[in-house]
Amino acid sequence: MQRIQRALISVTDKTGVVELARDLAAMQVEIVSTGGTASQIRASGVPVRDVSEVTGFPEMLDGRLKTLHPKIAGGILAMRSRPDHMRALEEHAIAPIDMVVVNLYRFEEVAARPDARLEELIENIDIGGPTMIREAAKNYQDVTVVVSPSDYTAIIEEMRSTGGALSSKPNGGWRKKRFGPPPITTPPSARASSARAARLFCRLI
Repeated sequence: MQRIQRALISVTDKTGVVELARDLAAMQVEIVSTGGTASQIRASGVPVRDVSEVTGFPEMLDGRLKTLHPKIAGGILAMRSRPDHMRALEEHAIAPIDMVVVNLYRFEEVAARPDARLEELIENIDIGGPTMIREAAKNYQDVTVVVSPSDYTAIIEEMRSTGGALSSKPNGGWRKKRFGPPPITTPPSARASSARAARLFCRLI
């Protein structure tokens, strides 16, 4: 088990995110976050670093560019057991990221609306979220991936019982979700709208 020291939190569904951040901070976990998630956490009094402070670049392009940066990807992908990986992090001043808490833009939910516009659909195509989930899943031995607010309680309880550590074993429960399709936090009725969204793209582009 490896102690969680740094967590990146960037969520669309902010259910329970303040409580999660508060519990992590109480276990001396540094919180890095983006946009509205960072604002909500900060407003609650929990210390948080903006991802732009970590990367050295501002969030830009109306939020399209936030976490797509070597200082984020490198911090997630570096294998802690590989001395060459850790030397590369040190050489480029990249801090390891031990936990990624992400859920995705509600594309399917937007697409389910009869009045959805092409511009809205395009802006709800998530790039950074799926990227971080896949990066963290690729390095599951060293990085915990959390994709659902329903798992926050179990994760915090395990960390409290182990002094802030989490097992990397992909054995059931919330751990399995990192290897599945990118999580969709919308109801089945909204998920059924993918074909309609595709037709809308074809008609409007």
